[in-house]
Amino acid sequence: MRLPARLLPTAAMVCASVLLTGCFSASGGDGAHGGQGGPDGHGKRIRVAMMNPPRSGLSPLSDDAFKLSRWSTAETLVTLDANGDPRPALATSWRQTGRTWTFTVRDGVTFHDGSPLTARAVANSLTKAATASPKPRILDGVDLRVKTSGRSVTVTTAAPDPLLPQRLSSPQLSILSAKAYRGKTVSPVGTGTGAFRLTRVDGTSSAALDRYDGYWGTKAKAPGIDVTFVPDGTARAAALRSGEADIVEAVPVSQAALLDPELITEVPMPRTNTLYLNTAKGPFKDAGLRSAARAAIDAKALVEGVYEGRADVARGLLGPALPWAAPLRSEPGRAKAADPDGAAITIGTFTDRAELPEVAQTLQQQLQKAGFRVELEVREYANIETDALAGEFDAFILSRATVLDSGDPAAYLYSDFASRGSFNISQLADPTVDKALDKAAATKAGDARRRAVMAAEAAVLATDAAIPMLHERVVQGDAAGVVGAEHDPRERLLVTPATYVK
Repeated sequence: MRLPARLLPTAAMVCASVLLTGCFSASGGDGAHGGQGGPDGHGKRIRVAMMNPPRSGLSPLSDDAFKLSRWSTAETLVTLDANGDPRPALATSWRQTGRTWTFTVRDGVTFHDGSPLTARAVANSLTKAATASPKPRILDGVDLRVKTSGRSVTVTTAAPDPLLPQRLSSPQLSILSAKAYRGKTVSPVGTGTGAFRLTRVDGTSSAALDRYDGYWGTKAKAPGIDVTFVPDGTARAAALRSGEADIVEAVPVSQAALLDPELITEVPMPRTNTLYLNTAKGPFKDAGLRSAARAAIDAKALVEGVYEGRADVARGLLGPALPWAAPLRSEPGRAKAADPDGAAITIGTFTDRAELPEVAQTLQQQLQKAGFRVELEVREYANIETDALAGEFDAFILSRATVLDSGDPAAYLYSDFASRGSFNISQLADPTVDKALDKAAATKAGDARRRAVMAAEAAVLATDAAIPMLHERVVQGDAAGVVGAEHDPRERLLVTPATYVK
């Protein structure tokens, strides 16, 4: 059980602050807060404390790609707006003809090594990604071929893909210069097209970026960025409190209460804490008992007790990080609740996310009060995933990302609730759900697809195969002098050309 924030040992926080002293003094320019001013005269470099160190040497073909995007150093053909619709970036326009999409490459763009952005350079990056082993996650199950003609790039897929522009918005498909690709490695140092040029990476400890004055878009106001990787959450919070960092990723809930409220922003995440119920065997094969479990759960108590109020009670599988979801949501019809009458159930979850064991204990109490007999099984995720997917538990608690790399929730809904879904913990096989999911997957991007997605959500909720409990938030810290830092639910943006320190 987590200690209340007011009882956390102050010695640990002081120690963390001391250890951080000097971590931000290294600079790619002329000092931690020195260097040449930006176009508007802003001369301070931005000091960023990030949670996770690079896992793959900042290769864009890995999850490290999201760091490159958050530093505005590597860019993609397409970007996404708040609704998840594609907007121009390194491509100015695109069109679909059957299985082929044609993209027009932006003129006047140079890579950080001085070479020009050409259709051939775009094709090279996309082909390297498509033929990588393993492929970037965004291309799982997708076969594509890339050709060029003048300033156009054509991408052909094995089957018509209405989401290809959204796929190409993934930071894992960033476009880098030819110099980035050496043998089996991909280096983003000095090879991107963004507003900041990556100049140095010190393993898993730090990185430095300088403003790129040849940038094709609006020039960066800050002269550079100095990044330190700080996995310890208490240390990250201490860096903000002591003034050692300007922007801090993922402040722990337990630390947020100790910081000046003016310095923190809670960002809704496309992540839902859900109780999956086994519909294939055991007590929850009965729709009435699934309904009874749903009625017994008090999500507000979880939000207030476990998450200290820093989460949102779930009304559906898709939360406030998708602003279009709530207005399109309809209340599904459900089975009448049955009497649990002492039905014995086992709930599984894992320790890797600190809140989940505490969530499990609270659910155990709530379900027992409703008449169930509840046992808990808690392990590390690596040691429990196989059993969960095999349907070895009556119920399973999972914190699940609902918007994957394409910015579209249809892929998540399909993987978790289609009868052929690869992550179908509920063992759900419902023809109505399958039909709704297939329709959503095949619908062209835009309002029609969003309506189809919400119809699929309603079909899933009608089965009570999954009980959404809460939508998580992440807490970001910005020092008092920071202007223009992004608070992005998709975690693609953080420091942009508009960000600076007064």
